[in-house]
Amino acid sequence: MNYFRTVLIAGAMAATATGSALAAPVQYQGITFPGGISSFADRVVSTDTGELAPTNTFNLIADNAIGTPDNFARSLGRGGNIVLQFTDNALTGSGDDAEDLFVFEVGPDIEDTEVEISQDGVNFISVGRVFGSTSRIDIDPFLASAGLDPFTKFFFVRLTDVASEGQQFGQYVGADIDALGAISSVEISPVPVPAAALLFGPLAAGLFWRRKG
Repeated sequence: MNYFRTVLIAGAMAATATGSALAAPVQYQGITFPGGISSFADRVVSTDTGELAPTNTFNLIADNAIGTPDNFARSLGRGGNIVLQFTDNALTGSGDDAEDLFVFEVGPDIEDTEVEISQDGVNFISVGRVFGSTSRIDIDPFLASAGLDPFTKFFFVRLTDVASEGQQFGQYVGADIDALGAISSVEISPVPVPAAALLFGPLAAGLFWRRKG
């Protein structure tokens, strides 16, 4: 009995520590993300290289666009797009004029990108255009125009290269997306999967060995 109690306490402490680490504020390029590393997009849903793909194959790696900024980017292609998903948090408005969403674009060629957000990955609403480099968007005016509550949860963002901007051919055609971060966001999973595994893994092992004994 004491063993299981110890395992549960240890697992809960590990889960809490992991969750705290993910939620600790982080700063990139002078921008503080209160939600920590979980503020950044986690998953690539789809990609389309548009009219012309970049010739640099490394920049075709879609996963370059997820996670924290690291100067590795997915080049969208001329008129191409990428749909990214937040899985452990949701993008929301802030209820004021503060910036809510940051798009990190890298490379020497500054290229415009159209930005849309969605609750379900199917129906998107435009939240305007960013103009290259690290750009920010206040989504609240767009939510108000759409008749949506400012704290509506959005899990998907579609970024589309403006075909008339930047390189028209070559290695890095299209906006080069390094990362996507939500300043205004809410946590969805209070106990991340790795922490949950820490919590239940030892307990399951203990049950197994007790049964064998």
